[in-house]
Amino acid sequence: MNVLSFIAKNALRNGRRVTLTVSSVAVSCALLVTLQTLQRELTIPPESEGASLRVIVRNKVSLMQPLPARQLSVIERIPGVVAVSPFTFFGGTYAGETVTSFAQFAIDPERFRGLLVEGRIASGDYDDFVRDRTSCLVGADTMTRYKLKVGDRMKFTGTFYPIDPDLRIAAVFAGTVDDRGVFFNHKLLDDVTGGGSTVGTWYLRVASAKVAPDVITAINAAFANSSAEVRAETERAFQMSFMAMLGDVKSLTLSISAVVVFTLMLVSVSTMSMSIRERFRELAVLKALGFRRREIFSFILAESFGLAFVGAVFGIGGTWLFWSHINLQKLSNGFLIYFEVTPRIMAMGGTVAAVLGILSAIAPAIAVARMSVADGLRTLD
Repeated sequence: MNVLSFIAKNALRNGRRVTLTVSSVAVSCALLVTLQTLQRELTIPPESEGASLRVIVRNKVSLMQPLPARQLSVIERIPGVVAVSPFTFFGGTYAGETVTSFAQFAIDPERFRGLLVEGRIASGDYDDFVRDRTSCLVGADTMTRYKLKVGDRMKFTGTFYPIDPDLRIAAVFAGTVDDRGVFFNHKLLDDVTGGGSTVGTWYLRVASAKVAPDVITAINAAFANSSAEVRAETERAFQMSFMAMLGDVKSLTLSISAVVVFTLMLVSVSTMSMSIRERFRELAVLKALGFRRREIFSFILAESFGLAFVGAVFGIGGTWLFWSHINLQKLSNGFLIYFEVTPRIMAMGGTVAAVLGILSAIAPAIAVARMSVADGLRTLD
Protein backbone atom coordinates (compact mmCIF):
# COMPACT_ATOMS: atom_id res chain seq x y z
CA MET A 1 0.00 0.00 0.00
CA ASN A 2 1.39 3.40 -0.99
CA VAL A 3 0.70 6.80 0.59
CA LEU A 4 -2.08 7.81 -1.83
CA SER A 5 -4.00 4.58 -1.41
CA PHE A 6 -3.58 4.84 2.37
CA ILE A 7 -5.09 8.34 2.36
CA ALA A 8 -7.91 7.32 0.01
CA LYS A 9 -8.78 4.27 2.10
CA ASN A 10 -8.98 6.35 5.27
CA ALA A 11 -11.08 9.03 3.56
CA LEU A 12 -13.55 6.52 2.12
CA ARG A 13 -13.85 4.10 5.01
CA ASN A 14 -17.23 5.53 6.05
CA GLY A 15 -19.23 5.80 2.83
CA ARG A 16 -22.27 7.52 4.33
CA ARG A 17 -20.18 10.19 6.01
CA VAL A 18 -18.14 10.81 2.86
CA THR A 19 -21.30 11.13 0.76
CA LEU A 20 -22.90 13.59 3.16
CA THR A 21 -19.70 15.62 3.49
CA VAL A 22 -19.11 15.86 -0.26
CA SER A 23 -22.79 16.69 -0.81
CA SER A 24 -22.67 19.43 1.84
CA VAL A 25 -19.60 20.99 0.26
CA ALA A 26 -21.12 20.69 -3.22
CA VAL A 27 -24.42 22.32 -2.23
CA SER A 28 -22.65 25.09 -0.31
CA CYS A 29 -20.31 25.84 -3.22
CA ALA A 30 -23.25 25.83 -5.64
CA LEU A 31 -25.16 28.29 -3.46
CA LEU A 32 -22.08 30.49 -3.02
CA VAL A 33 -21.38 30.62 -6.77
CA THR A 34 -25.05 31.31 -7.54
CA LEU A 35 -25.17 34.18 -5.03
CA GLN A 36 -21.99 35.74 -6.41
CA THR A 37 -23.27 35.43 -9.97
CA LEU A 38 -26.57 37.02 -8.96
CA GLN A 39 -24.71 39.88 -7.30
CA ARG A 40 -22.67 40.41 -10.44
CA GLU A 41 -25.73 40.46 -12.69
CA LEU A 42 -27.63 42.89 -10.46
CA THR A 43 -24.80 45.30 -9.76
CA ILE A 44 -22.87 45.15 -13.05
CA PRO A 45 -25.35 45.31 -15.94
CA PRO A 46 -24.11 44.00 -19.30
CA GLU A 47 -22.47 46.66 -21.42
CA SER A 48 -22.75 46.66 -25.20
CA GLU A 49 -20.14 47.82 -27.66
CA GLY A 50 -21.90 51.11 -28.31
CA ALA A 51 -22.83 51.88 -24.69
CA SER A 52 -19.83 54.19 -24.29
CA LEU A 53 -21.14 56.29 -27.19
CA ARG A 54 -24.65 56.79 -25.85
CA VAL A 55 -25.80 59.34 -23.30
CA ILE A 56 -29.12 59.65 -21.46
CA VAL A 57 -30.41 63.09 -20.52
CA ARG A 58 -33.11 63.19 -17.84
CA ASN A 59 -34.71 65.67 -15.50
CA LYS A 60 -32.36 66.53 -12.64
CA VAL A 61 -35.18 66.51 -10.09
CA SER A 62 -36.64 63.11 -10.92
CA LEU A 63 -36.83 60.64 -13.74
CA MET A 64 -40.61 60.93 -13.55
CA GLN A 65 -40.49 64.64 -14.37
CA PRO A 66 -40.71 65.32 -18.14
CA LEU A 67 -38.43 67.58 -20.13
CA PRO A 68 -39.53 70.31 -22.57
CA ALA A 69 -39.29 69.30 -26.21
CA ARG A 70 -37.68 72.65 -27.06
CA GLN A 71 -34.43 71.37 -25.56
CA LEU A 72 -33.85 69.36 -28.74
CA SER A 73 -32.50 72.29 -30.76
CA VAL A 74 -30.03 73.17 -28.00
CA ILE A 75 -28.73 69.60 -27.62
CA GLU A 76 -28.30 69.18 -31.38
CA ARG A 77 -25.96 72.18 -31.55
CA ILE A 78 -23.58 70.88 -28.85
CA PRO A 79 -20.26 69.77 -30.41
CA GLY A 80 -19.80 66.00 -30.37
CA VAL A 81 -23.49 65.08 -30.58
CA VAL A 82 -24.09 62.85 -33.61
CA ALA A 83 -27.72 61.84 -33.13
CA VAL A 84 -30.44 62.58 -30.62
CA SER A 85 -34.00 61.32 -30.16
CA PRO A 86 -36.74 61.70 -27.58
CA PHE A 87 -36.84 58.58 -25.43
CA THR A 88 -40.00 58.28 -23.36
CA PHE A 89 -40.81 55.21 -21.29
CA PHE A 90 -44.37 54.06 -21.97
CA GLY A 91 -44.65 51.24 -19.40
CA GLY A 92 -47.72 49.52 -20.78
CA THR A 93 -48.83 45.91 -20.45
CA TYR A 94 -49.21 43.41 -23.26
CA ALA A 95 -51.43 40.39 -23.89
CA GLY A 96 -53.35 40.78 -20.65
CA GLU A 97 -50.24 40.38 -18.49
CA THR A 98 -50.16 41.93 -15.05
CA VAL A 99 -46.49 42.77 -15.48
CA THR A 100 -44.87 42.86 -18.91
CA SER A 101 -41.20 41.90 -18.86
CA PHE A 102 -40.10 44.06 -21.81
CA ALA A 103 -40.05 47.82 -21.94
CA GLN A 104 -41.72 50.05 -24.50
CA PHE A 105 -40.35 53.43 -25.54
CA ALA A 106 -41.67 56.26 -27.67
CA ILE A 107 -38.97 57.62 -29.98
CA ASP A 108 -38.49 59.58 -33.19
CA PRO A 109 -38.03 56.78 -35.77
CA GLU A 110 -35.92 58.84 -38.17
CA ARG A 111 -33.59 60.17 -35.48
CA PHE A 112 -33.42 56.84 -33.65
CA ARG A 113 -31.83 55.25 -36.72
CA GLY A 114 -28.55 56.94 -35.81
CA LEU A 115 -28.57 55.41 -32.32
CA LEU A 116 -28.56 51.77 -33.46
CA VAL A 117 -24.81 51.23 -33.30
CA GLU A 118 -24.42 47.51 -32.66
CA GLY A 119 -27.97 46.48 -33.51
CA ARG A 120 -29.19 45.39 -36.93
CA ILE A 121 -32.55 44.94 -38.62
CA ALA A 122 -33.12 41.18 -38.62
CA SER A 123 -36.34 41.26 -40.63
CA GLY A 124 -38.87 43.72 -41.91
CA ASP A 125 -38.20 47.22 -43.22
CA TYR A 126 -37.01 50.09 -41.03
CA ASP A 127 -38.21 52.62 -43.61
CA ASP A 128 -41.68 51.17 -43.18
CA PHE A 129 -41.35 51.87 -39.45
CA VAL A 130 -40.41 55.48 -40.25
CA ARG A 131 -43.34 56.00 -42.62
CA ASP A 132 -46.14 54.44 -40.58
CA ARG A 133 -46.74 56.20 -37.26
CA THR A 134 -48.84 53.28 -36.01
CA SER A 135 -46.06 50.72 -36.52
CA CYS A 136 -43.34 49.57 -34.14
CA LEU A 137 -39.83 48.17 -33.98
CA VAL A 138 -39.62 44.98 -31.88
CA GLY A 139 -36.71 43.06 -30.38
CA ALA A 140 -35.98 39.56 -31.67
CA ASP A 141 -36.32 37.96 -28.22
CA THR A 142 -39.83 39.34 -27.79
CA MET A 143 -40.77 38.13 -31.27
CA THR A 144 -39.60 34.63 -30.38
CA ARG A 145 -41.21 34.56 -26.94
CA TYR A 146 -44.67 35.58 -28.16
CA LYS A 147 -44.38 33.76 -31.53
CA LEU A 148 -44.86 36.94 -33.50
CA LYS A 149 -43.94 37.80 -37.08
CA VAL A 150 -43.58 40.97 -39.13
CA GLY A 151 -47.03 42.35 -39.92
CA ASP A 152 -48.66 41.12 -36.71
CA ARG A 153 -50.24 43.60 -34.35
CA MET A 154 -49.30 44.29 -30.76
CA LYS A 155 -51.89 46.01 -28.58
CA PHE A 156 -50.73 47.58 -25.33
CA THR A 157 -52.71 48.81 -22.37
CA GLY A 158 -51.46 52.15 -21.08
CA THR A 159 -50.59 52.56 -17.41
CA PHE A 160 -48.84 55.94 -17.19
CA TYR A 161 -50.47 57.38 -20.31
CA PRO A 162 -54.20 57.39 -21.24
CA ILE A 163 -53.59 55.59 -24.52
CA ASP A 164 -53.81 51.95 -25.63
CA PRO A 165 -51.71 51.81 -28.80
CA ASP A 166 -52.51 49.11 -31.33
CA LEU A 167 -49.26 48.77 -33.28
CA ARG A 168 -48.25 46.90 -36.40
CA ILE A 169 -44.82 45.22 -36.34
CA ALA A 170 -42.83 46.81 -39.17
CA ALA A 171 -39.30 45.64 -38.35
CA VAL A 172 -37.34 43.46 -35.95
CA PHE A 173 -33.96 44.34 -34.43
CA ALA A 174 -31.30 42.01 -33.05
CA GLY A 175 -27.66 42.04 -31.92
CA THR A 176 -28.00 44.35 -28.91
CA VAL A 177 -27.43 43.48 -25.26
CA ASP A 178 -31.19 43.39 -24.68
CA ASP A 179 -33.23 42.31 -27.72
CA ARG A 180 -36.59 42.61 -25.95
CA GLY A 181 -37.70 46.24 -26.23
CA VAL A 182 -40.49 47.70 -28.35
CA PHE A 183 -40.14 51.17 -29.92
CA PHE A 184 -42.95 53.19 -31.45
CA ASN A 185 -43.51 56.68 -32.84
CA HIS A 186 -43.47 59.47 -30.27
CA LYS A 187 -46.24 61.24 -32.16
CA LEU A 188 -48.72 58.79 -30.64
CA LEU A 189 -47.85 60.16 -27.21
CA ASP A 190 -47.68 63.73 -28.46
CA ASP A 191 -51.38 63.54 -29.30
CA VAL A 192 -52.26 62.97 -25.64
CA THR A 193 -49.55 65.07 -23.95
CA GLY A 194 -50.10 68.47 -25.43
CA GLY A 195 -48.93 68.16 -29.02
CA GLY A 196 -45.30 67.27 -28.43
CA SER A 197 -44.41 69.81 -25.76
CA THR A 198 -42.66 67.31 -23.46
CA VAL A 199 -40.53 64.16 -23.59
CA GLY A 200 -39.45 61.70 -20.93
CA THR A 201 -35.71 61.75 -21.61
CA TRP A 202 -33.28 62.43 -24.43
CA TYR A 203 -31.25 59.58 -25.88
CA LEU A 204 -28.20 60.61 -27.86
CA ARG A 205 -25.02 59.29 -29.44
CA VAL A 206 -21.71 61.09 -29.31
CA ALA A 207 -18.90 61.02 -31.84
CA SER A 208 -16.52 59.04 -29.63
CA ALA A 209 -16.06 57.86 -26.06
CA LYS A 210 -13.32 60.49 -25.69
CA VAL A 211 -15.71 63.41 -26.16
CA ALA A 212 -18.52 61.92 -24.04
CA PRO A 213 -17.43 63.67 -20.78
CA ASP A 214 -17.27 67.04 -22.57
CA VAL A 215 -20.71 66.52 -24.11
CA ILE A 216 -22.19 65.58 -20.72
CA THR A 217 -20.67 68.69 -19.11
CA ALA A 218 -21.91 70.92 -21.92
CA ILE A 219 -25.47 69.57 -21.75
CA ASN A 220 -25.67 70.00 -17.97
CA ALA A 221 -24.33 73.54 -18.27
CA ALA A 222 -26.70 74.45 -21.13
CA PHE A 223 -29.77 73.94 -18.94
CA ALA A 224 -28.34 74.96 -15.58
CA ASN A 225 -30.55 77.36 -13.61
CA SER A 226 -33.42 76.81 -16.05
CA SER A 227 -36.94 75.65 -15.23
CA ALA A 228 -35.96 72.15 -16.36
CA GLU A 229 -32.42 71.39 -15.26
CA VAL A 230 -31.08 68.12 -16.59
CA ARG A 231 -28.72 65.38 -15.59
CA ALA A 232 -26.77 63.87 -18.47
CA GLU A 233 -24.98 60.56 -17.90
CA THR A 234 -23.64 57.65 -19.89
CA GLU A 235 -25.90 54.73 -20.68
CA ARG A 236 -23.98 52.57 -18.21
CA ALA A 237 -24.31 55.11 -15.39
CA PHE A 238 -28.02 55.36 -16.15
CA GLN A 239 -28.36 51.57 -15.88
CA MET A 240 -26.44 51.54 -12.60
CA SER A 241 -28.79 54.12 -11.11
CA PHE A 242 -31.68 51.73 -11.76
CA MET A 243 -29.81 48.89 -10.10
CA ALA A 244 -29.25 51.09 -7.05
CA MET A 245 -33.05 51.29 -6.62
CA LEU A 246 -33.02 47.60 -5.66
CA GLY A 247 -31.16 48.50 -2.47
CA ASP A 248 -27.81 47.36 -1.16
CA VAL A 249 -27.78 44.09 -3.07
CA LYS A 250 -24.05 43.65 -2.62
CA SER A 251 -24.20 43.73 1.18
CA LEU A 252 -27.15 41.35 1.22
CA THR A 253 -25.48 38.75 -1.00
CA LEU A 254 -22.19 39.09 0.88
CA SER A 255 -23.97 38.50 4.19
CA ILE A 256 -25.70 35.38 2.90
CA SER A 257 -22.44 34.17 1.34
CA ALA A 258 -20.67 34.62 4.69
CA VAL A 259 -23.32 32.50 6.40
CA VAL A 260 -22.90 29.81 3.73
CA VAL A 261 -19.10 29.78 4.16
CA PHE A 262 -19.38 29.65 7.96
CA THR A 263 -21.84 26.76 7.79
CA LEU A 264 -19.58 24.94 5.35
CA MET A 265 -16.65 25.41 7.72
CA LEU A 266 -18.62 23.94 10.65
CA VAL A 267 -19.59 20.92 8.57
CA SER A 268 -16.03 20.33 7.39
CA VAL A 269 -14.42 20.76 10.80
CA SER A 270 -17.02 18.54 12.48
CA THR A 271 -16.57 15.80 9.89
CA MET A 272 -12.79 15.77 10.07
CA SER A 273 -12.73 15.91 13.87
CA MET A 274 -15.11 12.97 14.09
CA SER A 275 -13.15 10.99 11.52
CA ILE A 276 -9.78 11.54 13.22
CA ARG A 277 -11.16 10.89 16.72
CA GLU A 278 -12.24 7.43 15.58
CA ARG A 279 -8.68 6.67 14.39
CA PHE A 280 -6.62 7.79 17.39
CA ARG A 281 -5.30 4.25 17.95
CA GLU A 282 -4.20 3.93 14.32
CA LEU A 283 -2.46 7.29 14.42
CA ALA A 284 -0.77 6.32 17.71
CA VAL A 285 0.56 3.21 15.99
CA LEU A 286 1.92 5.37 13.16
CA LYS A 287 3.68 7.52 15.75
CA ALA A 288 5.10 4.44 17.39
CA LEU A 289 6.39 3.24 14.01
CA GLY A 290 8.36 6.44 13.58
CA PHE A 291 6.06 8.70 11.55
CA ARG A 292 6.67 12.32 12.43
CA ARG A 293 4.05 14.91 13.26
CA ARG A 294 4.37 16.72 9.94
CA GLU A 295 3.84 13.48 8.04
CA ILE A 296 0.70 12.62 10.00
CA PHE A 297 -0.51 16.20 9.52
CA SER A 298 0.06 15.76 5.77
CA PHE A 299 -2.16 12.66 5.80
CA ILE A 300 -4.95 14.52 7.59
CA LEU A 301 -4.58 17.59 5.36
CA ALA A 302 -4.67 15.51 2.18
CA GLU A 303 -7.83 13.74 3.34
CA SER A 304 -9.59 16.98 4.27
CA PHE A 305 -8.46 18.79 1.13
CA GLY A 306 -9.47 15.86 -1.07
CA LEU A 307 -13.03 15.77 0.25
CA ALA A 308 -13.36 19.55 -0.16
CA PHE A 309 -11.93 19.37 -3.68
CA VAL A 310 -14.34 16.66 -4.82
CA GLY A 311 -17.30 18.57 -3.34
CA ALA A 312 -16.15 21.80 -5.00
CA VAL A 313 -15.82 20.12 -8.40
CA PHE A 314 -19.35 18.72 -8.20
CA GLY A 315 -20.84 21.92 -6.80
CA ILE A 316 -19.12 24.49 -9.01
CA GLY A 317 -19.13 22.34 -12.14
CA GLY A 318 -22.77 21.43 -11.67
CA THR A 319 -23.72 25.07 -11.12
CA TRP A 320 -21.93 26.18 -14.28
CA LEU A 321 -23.58 23.41 -16.28
CA PHE A 322 -27.03 24.20 -14.87
CA TRP A 323 -26.99 27.94 -15.50
CA SER A 324 -25.38 27.50 -18.92
CA HIS A 325 -28.26 25.43 -20.23
CA ILE A 326 -31.32 26.89 -18.51
CA ASN A 327 -33.39 29.71 -19.99
CA LEU A 328 -33.15 32.10 -17.06
CA GLN A 329 -34.86 34.92 -18.94
CA LYS A 330 -37.98 32.78 -19.20
CA LEU A 331 -37.61 31.42 -15.67
CA SER A 332 -37.33 34.93 -14.16
CA ASN A 333 -40.07 36.32 -16.39
CA GLY A 334 -37.57 38.63 -18.06
CA PHE A 335 -36.09 40.10 -14.88
CA LEU A 336 -32.66 38.64 -15.58
CA ILE A 337 -31.29 38.53 -19.11
CA TYR A 338 -27.94 36.87 -18.52
CA PHE A 339 -26.60 34.71 -15.72
CA GLU A 340 -23.00 34.00 -16.58
CA VAL A 341 -20.94 31.96 -14.13
CA THR A 342 -17.57 33.52 -14.94
CA PRO A 343 -14.17 31.82 -14.47
CA ARG A 344 -13.41 34.38 -11.76
CA ILE A 345 -16.47 33.36 -9.74
CA MET A 346 -15.70 29.66 -10.20
CA ALA A 347 -12.11 30.28 -9.07
CA MET A 348 -13.41 32.15 -6.03
CA GLY A 349 -15.64 29.20 -5.10
CA GLY A 350 -12.76 26.77 -5.54
CA THR A 351 -10.48 28.93 -3.42
CA VAL A 352 -13.04 29.07 -0.60
CA ALA A 353 -13.41 25.28 -0.68
CA ALA A 354 -9.63 24.81 -0.66
CA VAL A 355 -9.13 27.19 2.27
CA LEU A 356 -11.88 25.48 4.25
CA GLY A 357 -10.34 22.11 3.48
CA ILE A 358 -7.07 23.33 5.00
CA LEU A 359 -8.73 24.94 8.01
CA SER A 360 -10.72 21.77 8.69
CA ALA A 361 -7.51 19.82 9.09
CA ILE A 362 -5.93 22.15 11.67
CA ALA A 363 -7.99 21.24 14.76
CA PRO A 364 -7.72 17.44 14.26
CA ALA A 365 -3.99 17.78 13.51
CA ILE A 366 -3.41 19.72 16.73
CA ALA A 367 -5.29 17.07 18.70
CA VAL A 368 -3.14 14.33 17.18
CA ALA A 369 0.06 16.29 17.78
CA ARG A 370 -0.77 16.64 21.50
CA MET A 371 -1.68 12.97 21.81
CA SER A 372 0.97 10.67 23.23
CA VAL A 373 1.42 7.16 21.90
CA ALA A 374 0.27 5.66 25.21
CA ASP A 375 -2.90 7.80 25.31
CA GLY A 376 -3.66 6.96 21.72
CA LEU A 377 -3.31 3.21 22.27
CA ARG A 378 -5.67 3.39 25.25
CA THR A 379 -8.35 5.00 23.09
CA LEU A 380 -11.23 2.68 22.16
CA ASP A 381 -12.23 2.44 18.50
